[in-house]
Amino acid sequence: MATDVLPQATVGDVLARLAALEDPKIRTVNERHGDDHGVNLTQLRAVAKSLRTDHDLAGRLWETGDTAARLVAILISRPKAYSATELDAMLRDARFPKVHDWLVGYVVKKSPHVEELRVAWFSDPDPVVASAGWALTSDRVAKAPGGLDLDGLLDLVESQMKNAPERLQWAMNECLATIGIHHPAHRARALAIGERLEVLKDYPTPPGCTSPFAPTWIAEMVRRQGA
Repeated sequence: MATDVLPQATVGDVLARLAALEDPKIRTVNERHGDDHGVNLTQLRAVAKSLRTDHDLAGRLWETGDTAARLVAILISRPKAYSATELDAMLRDARFPKVHDWLVGYVVKKSPHVEELRVAWFSDPDPVVASAGWALTSDRVAKAPGGLDLDGLLDLVESQMKNAPERLQWAMNECLATIGIHHPAHRARALAIGERLEVLKDYPTPPGCTSPFAPTWIAEMVRRQGA
């Protein structure tokens, strides 16, 4: 079991345990989404839980470049211990989607440098880096919109989202939906932009899940808020 990993485990110990958990079927599924590991995430989280917070080990695991090890590193690190420079370098090196998403969601959002990084990344020429800036902006739109130019954000979505690279397009679409969900004064325009651009309109959505097509997403979340 993953919980057998010792709290004082070395990098080699962790890599060996992750290798033992590798499942070719899981790897095949993950590779369809651009990732390159085959470890069940519930088992991976159990490995991280057994290690507890260990920022030094997290740094060494990150340096291996191994995706599963980097996911463990994210879970056992201290978000507030990273400098803005360190987080910027890590994001630019996090080229696989799951590592990128976890780094932003579990580390950067808890960092005292989050706003500095949001602004720096938002207009970065690298679309993957820019997608992180947009993801952090969506978080602010929902939780702390003061000072944000929501009309300006909608202008950018309207002019750039249709032809944006995939990961940036997805992040911009999330921001569009978040504006429509949380800000009634901008909802009509957000819906109109989504209907006109039709981004992710035909995205395959499993039964019981909400479509990422912004008008459908907005309508469903608003319905739930009023329920």
